[in-house]
Amino acid sequence: MIREREPITIDRLRVTHVARRRAIRARLTEFDQVWRSGSDARLWEELVYCIFTAGASAKMGLRSVEAVRPLLESGHRPAMTKALIKAGAHRFPNARPAYVVSTRSYLQKSIAMRLRDRLVGFSDPFERRDWLAQEPQIKGLGYKESSHFLRNIGFKGYGILDKHIVRSLSELGVIDSAKPPSGRLRYLEIEARMREFAHEIQIDFDELDLALWSMKTGQILK
Repeated sequence: MIREREPITIDRLRVTHVARRRAIRARLTEFDQVWRSGSDARLWEELVYCIFTAGASAKMGLRSVEAVRPLLESGHRPAMTKALIKAGAHRFPNARPAYVVSTRSYLQKSIAMRLRDRLVGFSDPFERRDWLAQEPQIKGLGYKESSHFLRNIGFKGYGILDKHIVRSLSELGVIDSAKPPSGRLRYLEIEARMREFAHEIQIDFDELDLALWSMKTGQILK
């Protein structure tokens, strides 16, 4: 799959979306399947993946989860750090495991790790994400990775506003700056503009996110 080197245009976006639509929809179906059949342990693994991906990359997040998978349920931070270093999986082998263990402790105490029940209990999709992004004891997510997590487990309508997406929206003239949002209000503003743009060009919002990301990275990853 080819990475776009030139600024993205609407015409090139339309062509790319048509060409990659089958692969994009297959990936979204995979996300749906996580919610339909995934256990709370599976949801927790996806949350850990997003903790590892924050400030890093999707590939680094995947390698890191693979390295610490046997430790996700009850492993301690030093063991996770050792596993990450041995695998050469992450550039923050101390900080990220600390986030994972702290978040797991909070979820165990507050909801007995019943992530599915907690997430489905929100009637407002924004409140669902606010809980993940704003709860002080859930470490390392923020709005981008909270959105990433929710999308990866099958929820719809959340924009993953990383540097690739924001740069794409800036090149398309949807927003006036390629600087990633630093707060909730700015995040919601850019996400709303992206949603309006998706409606204008008649591309599904969630498909648009993956299409733009693939144009900048050459990949359709989770």
